[in-house]
Parts: sequence; structure tokens; C-alpha cells
Amino acid sequence: MKLPRRFEPHVSRLRGSETAKAAGLAGAMVANNVIALGSVIVFSRLLDDYGSLAALVSYFLILAVAGYAMQVATAREAVLGHLGVGTALAATIRTWTKSLLVFTAVMTVISILVRHPIAQAVGVKQEWAAALGIPAGCLYLLLCIMRGVLQGLGDYRAVGISLVGEQATRLLIGGVLAAVGFGVTGAYIGTPLSFVAMMLYCAVPLRRRLGVAKPGENAALSLWLHVRRAWVPIAALAVIAVLQNIDIIAAKHRFSTSLASSYSATAVAAKVLIWVAMGAGFYLVPEVARRRASGEDTRPVLARALAIIAVAAIPCLLIFAVASRLLIRLAFGANRLEAVNSLLILGVAFTVLAATYLAVQYLLALKRTWFLLAIGLVAVAEPIFLLQASRKPTGFAVVVLAVQLVGALLAFGLALRPEKPPPPLDPDERKVREVEPELVGATRV
Repeated sequence: MKLPRRFEPHVSRLRGSETAKAAGLAGAMVANNVIALGSVIVFSRLLDDYGSLAALVSYFLILAVAGYAMQVATAREAVLGHLGVGTALAATIRTWTKSLLVFTAVMTVISILVRHPIAQAVGVKQEWAAALGIPAGCLYLLLCIMRGVLQGLGDYRAVGISLVGEQATRLLIGGVLAAVGFGVTGAYIGTPLSFVAMMLYCAVPLRRRLGVAKPGENAALSLWLHVRRAWVPIAALAVIAVLQNIDIIAAKHRFSTSLASSYSATAVAAKVLIWVAMGAGFYLVPEVARRRASGEDTRPVLARALAIIAVAAIPCLLIFAVASRLLIRLAFGANRLEAVNSLLILGVAFTVLAATYLAVQYLLALKRTWFLLAIGLVAVAEPIFLLQASRKPTGFAVVVLAVQLVGALLAFGLALRPEKPPPPLDPDERKVREVEPELVGATRV
């Protein structure tokens, strides 16, 4: 049905508005997560040893936090023009790409040489798959930098397509390779290949928008300096990633192959609240930064974000309590029910982690850093405790819950401390704050 002509100018303005662009990016994130969930369901049914794939993915997710943080940092710097403009920005991307490809090649050789100890640490038999983790992390870092530049240029459509394309390509390639007999390694190969495919895609809009770098033109900003500036969010996200994923790796060391696969499927279901927290964080970070800059009380923002988690947690935990077997059977199959009794405990544990995630984002928005030491110690302690935990899923899950509670107590104890008034914003920082909600999106999928 065609709209009346008088509405056309309003629709046109809406389609071109920043709100519409951000909404489109959010929609791409939803689609990305839906496909990712579909991948979990497909691979858990396709592979007998799904626990090994889950452990490999968990290993990669810990490495991937550098990419998440660098995407935000790159978007910020691109908005401010610190990475160059036009062909100068193209020169920066070209220089960084060459450096990262050389770094990836070096790390690939090292990873191949130490593939056996990596596989032992992750708890898998697939040594060549384990060797892919570090190169995949390097490739993902480059892809995130390219996405960050596109975000800084305002090309949210290209970013959104790359997010959806990444998961779809991973599912397609990994699914085909696993189905034809390459098993866990084949399923995992889809991950780095999806990054290569999306880098080639992102290169097209970047070239169209920026042109070709001039011969001899150098990067406007050193890649190493760029990474150093982002060390705080990288470290914070790494801590959260360990707390979120290390249990699946530890389960591979404590349980049989079958039980580890069942635990991994159960843990994936229990972690649904983490995605809600990430969505709430998109609101929390810029709003806390804005209130801090204007001298307002920032704690109500944290309270509202926590309320979102609480509202979402109630139905989830009720389902975990009364329909856990039905949920796991429908999602992952009847052969993944061995660890189903741990679902409610894990659901509570990762609800607590979701709250911790918001507290960490709150602390980052306040520009605090000392909390990293306290929460980092908890992340270091968790695998030590889990490797000594019960070989029964419920007892193992209780240890996960205890560690998450300690992490939450420390995070909120530090987050709720009184803060000093912030210094006034400089013009560049004010410019970033105006676009911060759009820059935060699509970085932790």
C-alpha cells in the first residue's frame, strides 16, 4: 500500500535519521544473534562431540574481546578525524591491514608450533582446530577495525550486513564441512573463513567512500598507539569474557565427552541474560557519561539498567525451574539432557554475571580502572576452582555461581563508591558524546 504523498517527506527524513540508522544496526544485531543461536542448535545436533566445539568457541570469544574494544575505539577516532580523512584514512587502513596481516601470519606459525599445548589447555583432541584460535582472533581484530571505520563514517548499513553475513557464512561453511565428515574441525573452520569473507565485503564500501590511498601516504595514527589507548576496555571485556566462557573449557577437563557436550548446551541456554545485559549496556554507557559530564547523579542509570535485567530474568528463571528438560530437549535434542539439572543454578549464576557486566560498563563510563585488578583476580581464580570442582554438573554449577557472586560483590562495591566531579569536556570529547549511542552498538555480538 502506497503512503499518501503528504507523509513522504516525513518518511524520507525518518529513513535518513540517526535514529533509523541505529535502529537498523540494532536489527542487524538481533538477526546476528538469532543466526548464532541457530548455529548452536545445528552444531549441537550435528556433532557427537559438541562440547569440543563449544570449548573452542569459548576460547575464541576470550581472544575476540580485543576486536570488540578496538571497534569502538576505531569508530571514535574516525569520527574525530584522528585517523585521517578521505585518502589519508584509506592510507591508515592500508598500513594497519598490512601490519595486522603480517602479525596474523607470525601468530599462525607460532600457534601451529604450540597446537598441542593449546589443545590440552582448551581440553580438546582437535589440535589443528585449536591452532586456528589465535589466527582467528587476529583476523577478527582486523575485521572489527574495518567495521569501526565504517561506523565512524556513518555507514551502518554496511556494518549491519557484515554482522549478519558473518554468522550466516560461519553457519553455512561450518555446517557443510561438519556434515561431509570434517567434524568439529570442519565446523570451527567456518569461523575464520567467515571473517575473511566479511573483510572482503567491508573493503568494498570503504574503497567507494574513501578512494585509493596515494603512494607513499602513511597512517595518520600508529596502530600500536591506537591499541594502547584502548587497553582499559580490552582488559575489562577480557575479564568478563573469561567469567562468561571459562566454565565450558573447564567442563571439558572435568566431564566425559558426552557430559561435557550436555553441559555446554545447558550453559549456552543459561547465558541468555548476558545478551540482555549487553543491550542494556548500549543505553548505560553514553547516559552515564553524559550525566557524569553534567555533574548529575549517575547511579539511577545503573539502577534502571539493572531493572531491565531483573524483569528479563524472572520469566527466564521460571522457565529454567519448571521446564528445563523440555527447553533443552527442544533446543538441543534428547541426547543433551545429562546436565539439565544444573540449568537453574547456571541461570542464576549468569544473571549475576549480567549484573556484573553492567557494573563494569558503569565503571568504564566513569573512567575508573582500579576495579580491573579486583575483578581480574576473580577471573584468574575461577578456572582454578572449577578444575577442582565436583564432577557432577550441579556441584560444578554451584562453584560457577559462587565465583560469580564474589565478582558481583566486588564490582558493585567499587561501582557504588562516591566519585569526584569530572573535568570539563574538551570539544573533541563533546563531539564523541553526541554520537556515542551509535558507536557503542554492534560491538559485542
